[in-house]
Amino acid sequence: MAPYFTLDDFCEDIYVIDTETTGLKGAPEDVVVDVGITRVDLSDGTVEDIYSSVLGYDVDQWDDYRRNAWIFENTDMTLEMVAEAPNAMDVIDRVRRILKGKRVTAYNIGYDMDKFLYLEPWNMRGLFTPCADIMLAATQVCKLPSRYYGRSYRYPKLDYAYKTIVEGDPAGICGVQDHRALSDARMASYLLLQMRADGTYSL
Repeated sequence: MAPYFTLDDFCEDIYVIDTETTGLKGAPEDVVVDVGITRVDLSDGTVEDIYSSVLGYDVDQWDDYRRNAWIFENTDMTLEMVAEAPNAMDVIDRVRRILKGKRVTAYNIGYDMDKFLYLEPWNMRGLFTPCADIMLAATQVCKLPSRYYGRSYRYPKLDYAYKTIVEGDPAGICGVQDHRALSDARMASYLLLQMRADGTYSL
């Protein structure tokens, strides 16, 4: 009988992507304004920063909905940063080239990928191999009571899952999540590593 292999037996690297956006509606009403990518080396348990960029748009053409987005009111990101950043399509092209053919995950795939990265103008469905959602794995570890009928547990926020599950502070957030894409990707990466070590995350 042939031996049974799983994805874990062959995968040493997994890329973690995070996005910050103008809202929760998804494309095309909302757009990605910040993207961060890390590489998790599963063989030696390390996390490497791969890419980070603000995406540039003509914010003079934006309506008040986008201009007054939560990200601009609650983080250090500003409209000026977006106006002066590299053209959004150039950033998107770079991200596509980085992730092509890779194994990729995120903290909340249903948001980052389904609402943005799989849609125009990213068009990344089929470009990479999606792995298990870090958030869904953390949900089963944190076991926060759900307020909704039919769902056992509610999804933990990234900072809660990180502080609850990860030993120490390897992402260096010093107790405060800054809601920037690369920093959040780091947190999610170390969360993945810890859960994998604990046997609660499988690719």
